Amino acid sequence: MHIFYGKVALIAYLKTIKTTNSNVGFVPTMGALHQGHLALMQRSLKENNDTVVSIFVNPTQFNNPEDLEKYPRTLEEDVKKMRGLSDKIILYAPSVDDIYEGNTMSQSFDFDGLENQMEGKFRPGHFNGVGTIVKRLFEIVSPTNAYFGEKDFQQLQIVKKMVEKHNLSVNVVGCPIFREENQLAMSSRNERLTPAERKEAAIIYKTLTEAKEVFKVKSPQETIEFVENSFRNNERFELEYFVIADESTLLPVEDKIKDKNYRAFIAVFVNSIRLIDTISLN
Repeated sequence: MHIFYGKVALIAYLKTIKTTNSNVGFVPTMGALHQGHLALMQRSLKENNDTVVSIFVNPTQFNNPEDLEKYPRTLEEDVKKMRGLSDKIILYAPSVDDIYEGNTMSQSFDFDGLENQMEGKFRPGHFNGVGTIVKRLFEIVSPTNAYFGEKDFQQLQIVKKMVEKHNLSVNVVGCPIFREENQLAMSSRNERLTPAERKEAAIIYKTLTEAKEVFKVKSPQETIEFVENSFRNNERFELEYFVIADESTLLPVEDKIKDKNYRAFIAVFVNSIRLIDTISLN
């Protein structure tokens, strides 16, 4: 397993192994790896000649300084997990300076309005930070295929839009959500939950699946009211948002239209820990 802490050495190494016909897969992460991350890596290893994984907690996509400070950083344990998966993974674990070169600022992006919904509405500037780091990593790694989990479905759509608008030669691949035994979507933030909170967080996916059934026979607004009522009297979980949106535009849905693809998005606080999830409604 090759580990690089600087982009110059990584780029130089990639030049020595790339051929005209070889593919490079890329899995960008912020570390604290779980089975969902490893599944992305497994797919990349299967579909590409070489696989690069980045571990970088990107400061420009956090609008809450406390969240950035408390985000789990477990590089040594992450390396063990990757070694257990394959010794062929190429790890890039840069410093903030290596990425931002002394100017830790986001670029401004236009994602055709995708950035203004859900996460963008509640986390101002978040997707400028995401766009900045993903574009920078794509420039450094020059991947053929890049793999992202569908738990962050809005982020997935935004990365696809960025690739399209900036004419980047990267194929962005969305991969299914991995869930814990109680169906809580796997997330690095789950590590901050107490055992009791982690167990009770099953309510998030349970509510989503119930909402999917309600949506089959009720209007979008009635489905939203059902979810809001489900959390209203729950002392441990605070609903930040529940949105039903068009999958392609991410715009909120007022009336159901035949042959449209709809998706539900949810964000919930457990104490100060923020968890998100999503489910297709079709």
